Amino acid sequence: MGLYTLAAARAELARLRPLLDELITVRADATELAAALAPGGEPTALGGLPEWKACSARFDELVTSLQEADVQIKGVAPLLLDFPSSVDGVPVLLCWLEGDADLAWFHRADLGFAGRRRL
Repeated sequence: MGLYTLAAARAELARLRPLLDELITVRADATELAAALAPGGEPTALGGLPEWKACSARFDELVTSLQEADVQIKGVAPLLLDFPSSVDGVPVLLCWLEGDADLAWFHRADLGFAGRRRL
């Protein structure tokens, strides 16, 4: 895909929301399982090594699905997504951070997250 309009990026974010919610849950489960499997780790009701392997595999599948949607993944903890766009002819990335209710931020492509501004 080329550049997203704001409307198209918001529609894509809405379409991806179930996948994002699952990714966040799987990430938390995998983290808890990894901690339990570490030397001296506390047991968890989530399971053990087979469950950790399953979570890790599912996490990878979910990330691949995001990549196939032509969304830039800038972070996974917290989840940070960018949608290539332009504002007034300037290349920008529409920016969604885990916990944001909507796609309401952008930053110039050359500035990164530190240049994040409200739309």
